[in-house]
Amino acid sequence: MSEKKKITNKERMKIPRQDMPNQKPEERVTNFNEVPYGLTPEVAQQEALRCLQCPKPKCISGCPVEVDIPAFIQLVADGEFSAAARKIKETNALPAICGRVCPQDEQCEIVCVLTKKHKSVGVGNLERFVADWEREHDEIEIPEMAPPTGKKAAIVGAGPAGLTAAADLAKMGHKVTIFEALHAPGGVLVYGIPEFRLPKAIVKAEVDVLRDMGVDIKTSYVVGKLETIDELLEGDFDSVFVGTGAGLPNFMRIEGENLKGVYSANEYLTRSNLMRGYEFPDYDTPIFSGKSVAVLGGGNTAMDSVRTAKRLGADHATIVYRRSLTEMPARTEEIHHAEEEGIEFKLLTNPIKYIGNDDGWLTHMECVQMELGEPDASGRRRPVVIEGSNFLMEVDTVVVAIGNSSNPLIPQTTPGLETNKWGNITVDEKTMMSSRPGLFAGGDIVTGGATVILAAGAGKVAARAMHRFMMGLPLVDPEPEVDEKKEKKKAQAAKK
Repeated sequence: MSEKKKITNKERMKIPRQDMPNQKPEERVTNFNEVPYGLTPEVAQQEALRCLQCPKPKCISGCPVEVDIPAFIQLVADGEFSAAARKIKETNALPAICGRVCPQDEQCEIVCVLTKKHKSVGVGNLERFVADWEREHDEIEIPEMAPPTGKKAAIVGAGPAGLTAAADLAKMGHKVTIFEALHAPGGVLVYGIPEFRLPKAIVKAEVDVLRDMGVDIKTSYVVGKLETIDELLEGDFDSVFVGTGAGLPNFMRIEGENLKGVYSANEYLTRSNLMRGYEFPDYDTPIFSGKSVAVLGGGNTAMDSVRTAKRLGADHATIVYRRSLTEMPARTEEIHHAEEEGIEFKLLTNPIKYIGNDDGWLTHMECVQMELGEPDASGRRRPVVIEGSNFLMEVDTVVVAIGNSSNPLIPQTTPGLETNKWGNITVDEKTMMSSRPGLFAGGDIVTGGATVILAAGAGKVAARAMHRFMMGLPLVDPEPEVDEKKEKKKAQAAKK
């Protein structure tokens, strides 16, 4: 819409939500290309017009990285796409990534006022659109940088938490160095999320912006082995942020787990994604293309694994989950895409044993059927075994996607660093500083397995506190003094 014209809220609410077109299911299961095609400029502007520009927008408070959502959407409506991308980047260094993998339906979109009677504004789709527009039209600008402070910050782990912290610290004028254990930066963005959901070229483009901002990235550098946290703090760095994630896979500890054909989701996805096993033999990474693949779990990682198995040639790719579809924690969109692609769902089912042949290869999985009892600590109904319901599933591959534990290397090599009973680093939630002064942490290493956007939000909080720490300032602003008499009068006036 080249001409700006006034539009009433009544007219805005008549505009239906603009859906993003996708590859057809029968086509996409044969390739690893990204499933959604993205929005056209015309469709993006039409979707942006649905935003009511609320005077007190709840969507901003629903965003862990504090994006001014109404402001960037208004710029989209006005056709100012690159300006919209820059508005997002004022607080979010990874918009093209977050637009693809952030669970907007559980955060900013769920609190959209339109949801009272209509579908929410497609915030994530618009974020993806403007980030792609800026990149594809070569209009990426390096953000304004503060004058150099002379301070140096180390970031351990180049996942979403570390990348966000690095970007914010660089904008504040600090010299930032990222230490990444793998051979490519991105963390879970490159090893865990498949190409069809997050193309690796997108991650590289976002990381390249950090390099242009002066951030130094050292890959294949394992902190805790090559150098300890203490050595970083006692050497060149004034503060350190740890964002090493939850990379230790959990298993069920049942008989037969050592059989060939039983993978953790970490290994299975890393072989396919980071090591590009799906492009074998062009990339020399062997990956077993099973014909009967069972993926254990019901989260996004399970969906990524089972959809990968389908694309690698599985005749039967099945989700095996001990609860019902209602309790499944994966994003609704991911479950929908899996169903469209012919993924089989065996619900209320739990494996108890793996069975193999004389050569040590997996052939079957013994399972039991479950029923749901009372809610457990997670708030979901607890699955209970139905006695005598044992049965065999014929499988040649099992991918265990039942969660991960935090990477133990940093806690094990950092004396005096406090952790909780799960091995997660303990921090002050207001500052993300650990029990060691100058050492901050965030993301899955603190929370356990969570979302990309929550990790990025933790990186933002940490960066602010790290800046204050390095500049000799209080880590948080002191709480304002409360005038009890004034507050009492306000409360009385409100009642009247």
